[in-house]
This record gives sequence, C-alpha cells and structure tokens, in this order.
Amino acid sequence: MDKDRKIRILVAKVGCDIHERGALTLTHALRNAGMEVIYTGRYQSPEKVARVAVQEDVDIIALSDHTGSMTVIASSVLDALKKQNVIDIRIMAGGLISPKDVKLLNKMGVSGNYGAGTSLDLIVEHVKRLVKKVAVR
Repeated sequence: MDKDRKIRILVAKVGCDIHERGALTLTHALRNAGMEVIYTGRYQSPEKVARVAVQEDVDIIALSDHTGSMTVIASSVLDALKKQNVIDIRIMAGGLISPKDVKLLNKMGVSGNYGAGTSLDLIVEHVKRLVKKVAVR
C-alpha cells in the first residue's frame, strides 16, 4: 500500500440486523483516525458488500452484526468476494459474537471479532496493523 494513501475501509451490515449504533460509532472513530470510511447502511446483501468493496478499492471490510449470525454473514461475504476473484481485501467483524463463533471466524480468516463495548482505540490499532500486515506481503 502506498504510504501516502489513506486506509480505506467499508463498514457493512448484511442481512436483517436493525442495530446500527455500533457501526455508526465505528465509522466515526475510523474517520477521526484519518481513514476513509464508506458505510453501506443496513440490510445489504453479501454480493452488494463485495461489489461496493471492489468499486471503492477498500483495504478492509468491517462487518457488524448484533443478531448472532456473524459466521454465516462472514462466510457469505467471503464467498461473494471469491466469485469476483478478490483475495486481497481483509475482513474483520464486530458485534454479538459468541466465543465459539470467534474460533470459527478466526479459522475463516476473519480478524478482530470484537464484542460490543470493545475500546475504539483497540479497533483502530487493529485496522492499522491489519493493513500494515497486508502491505508487507
């Protein structure tokens, strides 16, 4: 990644989750940290999230869910990215995620997997490390 280019992140809500406060709070925190943030809004399909991520040339997709469905959501977004032959956009997740689901998400390559109430500074630092790790490849 070009050192002068800002980190670009897509904050996305897939499915029928109506809870938006966490995603909006994260969006503001990432912008305040100097990142370019695109927010999809609620009720998106995995295909649309993947399409927007490619169109916007994002480094990371941050998925937010408070229905307990993150493993299904992350898997479907990863599948949608694969169908577009995209392998360089990283996925991170947050919301209501059980410890069992955290293990599954980690195995899928989804990072972060933060629960409600996680420090925004911790999440911002995770994003920076994740992008730096990708840039080293």
